[in-house]
Amino acid sequence: MAVNGNPTVRRRRLGAELRRLRLARGLTGTQVAEHLLISQPKVSHLENGRRAISPRDVRALCGLYHVTDQQVIDSLMEMARESNQQGWWVACGEVPYAVYIGLETAAASVRSYEPLVIPGLLQTPAYAAAVIAETIPLAAEEQIAVRLEVRLRRQSRAHHPARPFRLWVVLDESALRRVVGSPETMREQLEYLNRLGAQPHITVQVLPHSAGAHPGISGQFSILDFPDTATGTVYLERFTSDLYLEKRSDVRHYSAMFDHLQAQALSPERTRRFITCATQELPGIHSPDSRAEPTSL
Repeated sequence: MAVNGNPTVRRRRLGAELRRLRLARGLTGTQVAEHLLISQPKVSHLENGRRAISPRDVRALCGLYHVTDQQVIDSLMEMARESNQQGWWVACGEVPYAVYIGLETAAASVRSYEPLVIPGLLQTPAYAAAVIAETIPLAAEEQIAVRLEVRLRRQSRAHHPARPFRLWVVLDESALRRVVGSPETMREQLEYLNRLGAQPHITVQVLPHSAGAHPGISGQFSILDFPDTATGTVYLERFTSDLYLEKRSDVRHYSAMFDHLQAQALSPERTRRFITCATQELPGIHSPDSRAEPTSL
């Protein structure tokens, strides 16, 4: 069972195999939880790769699932040992969204709606530094530096020349109009956003204010899809805690929301023109020949 070097990938693959073995024995997550003396949600987290599992617990589960092939047991236990290794982001220090980074690193694609800021994977260093500094009250310089380092390193996944993942972002117009850092920082960010949106594996669409009410009014969300499972994960970012939704019904609900958002948003081509106009309208940046892109749909 050769696995990817990312511990989150190992956990997901191990969890998927344990889930397969459980279903083959006709057991429920509640029954397994009672056997291991843990909660049922923890069993779900183990099977979804959200939590690591010890080799001892893997051996116990193999006994519960009547797995007798010692090679299979040894292989699963080795995956458990490897899945307890730390990801690269742990070495950077305290990172509050470490679980998300592991999932993002393992994902084959990410669909994201952002109402207020440019997503982290598409931020320039100057814009990212300004967002981090201005959204974390009383943040120390070293905290800002750590978060900036992690954010910029995350971007290598989206821009990897050999295996970039699919990134589809719908941005509310407010994210373009909000001047973060300075007009010059914002100009650089919007120009960079347009260049990234022209890449074949990245799609950027703007949802103009003229679209009115829409499914994304409740706030930011991201949908992560993985190559090893048909079920994705919905990520909802909050200031002090994050929420992960993995039920099929929840993922379908948010997928339908995203479909509606991208249908209401400007096309990628019109989005690039819209961003160009927004750049020219920044304070202190004037272009006498510019004409605003109509925001009507």
